[in-house]
Amino acid sequence: MLELAKAVSFLVCILALYWAAISAFFVPGAQWEERLWVAVFKLLVTAAICFYSGMVFSWPSRSNPTAFQRLTATLPVRLFFWAVGGIAVLFTLSWYLAESEAQALSMRGF
Repeated sequence: MLELAKAVSFLVCILALYWAAISAFFVPGAQWEERLWVAVFKLLVTAAICFYSGMVFSWPSRSNPTAFQRLTATLPVRLFFWAVGGIAVLFTLSWYLAESEAQALSMRGF
């Protein structure tokens, strides 16, 4: 039963990360500041989901009841940290590119 709980919680973790990443980039008509606050809120919700999933992964199983894994060493928490880093880099890069494009267009008189 624990293995099924791990699989379900990991799937929910992946779906929450997808939900947060999509909202950071693909919201038509939204300003960058608005997307930033929405993305931060969704990343906080995703953090809660991923850390809960990490707690499920850290529980010892029947086959090895003495095994204990630190929360930050579990797969869902590591995936969350990598995803947040990637989202932050891509969000910053896209924000910079949009601002530099807007500045270039304003210099041309468009």
